[in-house]
Amino acid sequence: MSPLSGRILVTGGAGFIGSALVWALNRRGLTNIVITDLLGSDEKWRNLTPLRFADYLEAGEFRRQLRESPASLGTFSCVFHLGACSATTERNASYLIDNNFEYTKELARWALNIGARFIYASSAATYGDGSRGMDDRLADLSQLRPLNMYGYSKHLFDVWADREGLLNRIVGVKYFNVFGPNEDHKGEMRSLVHKAFQQIQSTGIVQLFRSHRPDFRDGEQQRDFLYVKDAVEMTLHFADRAPEVGGLFNLGSGQANTWLALARALFGALQREPRIEFIDMPEVLRGKYQYFTLADIGKLRASGYAREMTPLSEAVRDYVQGHLVTQRRLGE
Repeated sequence: MSPLSGRILVTGGAGFIGSALVWALNRRGLTNIVITDLLGSDEKWRNLTPLRFADYLEAGEFRRQLRESPASLGTFSCVFHLGACSATTERNASYLIDNNFEYTKELARWALNIGARFIYASSAATYGDGSRGMDDRLADLSQLRPLNMYGYSKHLFDVWADREGLLNRIVGVKYFNVFGPNEDHKGEMRSLVHKAFQQIQSTGIVQLFRSHRPDFRDGEQQRDFLYVKDAVEMTLHFADRAPEVGGLFNLGSGQANTWLALARALFGALQREPRIEFIDMPEVLRGKYQYFTLADIGKLRASGYAREMTPLSEAVRDYVQGHLVTQRRLGE
């Protein structure tokens, strides 16, 4: 029986990838979904309005019940733990340890105890600058050196799960540079596509960071850009088609594209001639900046995921024309 046949929990379900995952579940006719999140005072609640789900619980209340009376939460067949502080600039290490590390441990133990499939968001940020590789088959995770506290908080759980012998029973997905609809609430953590779209609307120009390394020209820093609609299909694969698979998996397009290519795709989607200017990277980012990321998705493919990725230009066009110009959220 598929883990998606029963009651499903999505933490961070009002957020960017979380709400996209609920949208993808809805497209499969699945609505027996409980969402938890921390709505706060931003606008991410709007991501929930077109979605169909059985219940919503604020993250603080959910965690209180998880600690004090877990039986009151009932049973679930699948837990997608996508809730976290994902700000790479967050400097409160104690907060990140509690929110991203300790809470994930509590959820993992509980999910396994009730027999639920547990799929959680790790991150490509665990790989640091990539000098030690971006290999999801790495046997010794302690070799990795994340560049920021967010990446380290995610890395700590991966190491803990490995040490506890849990990685053969749960799945950690390492998202690379995900972009797409429902990200507008993320502030400075929004993708370049969203930021640049607004720049073009107001000034007609896209600003990119200059390179501060001699081996990369301005705008030729490279990222593995992944469309959110592909990201959630990959995530669901581990519940729907590979429910017995465990371990860490890179989720990316398998291609590295330059920031220039991304910006030109955006101008193309808007049917405008590219106008790009370069600005200095803030000092606070220079020592923590990834100049090259590329997901080796061989392990993902070996798990049986056969679907083709959306090419970058097509993904940007779908996002821009289908969502940014029309201001449509997923499900609307």
